[in-house]
Amino acid sequence: MKHQVLIVDGYNMIGAWPNLIPFKKKDELEEAREALLKDLSEYAKFKGIEVIVVFDAQFVPGITQTYEQYKLQVVFTAKDETADTYIEALAKERMNVLTQVTVATSDLAEQWQIFSVGALRKSARELYKDVHREKKAIEKEAYQTQFQNYKRNVPWDETQLDSLQQLMENLQGKD
Repeated sequence: MKHQVLIVDGYNMIGAWPNLIPFKKKDELEEAREALLKDLSEYAKFKGIEVIVVFDAQFVPGITQTYEQYKLQVVFTAKDETADTYIEALAKERMNVLTQVTVATSDLAEQWQIFSVGALRKSARELYKDVHREKKAIEKEAYQTQFQNYKRNVPWDETQLDSLQQLMENLQGKD
């Protein structure tokens, strides 16, 4: 199986994801970046893929750097370099027979450039849905793991336990 690399246009996601837009509107880009990185970190770990998040340095002047945070590679481009330019070069560099590169961006011009080097694209909306679908899967797996030891002694199946849980929550809400 090919090594999967997801390259994310960070500010493109911040401008499109419903949970991050409020941060952008309040000019709280640091908080938006942090929330994005946490979500992508969980997604990367659960999917077993490499994620590289690229931010334009125009919003954080003088910070040109690459570092690892939450087991993600985070890149702030050089002063006069756009994230699009960096992403195009990186996708071209990383794309090979053993590696499948996917770029997450809703920028149409960027998507055509990505296709030209053989990489796949994912829109901001698609990535948002994927991340939140995986988040639900993580929660479900955590729930199942939590009660794994109890299943031996309980005569009910998972559907019945869910119904009982929902009934308990309804009863507690009616107090």
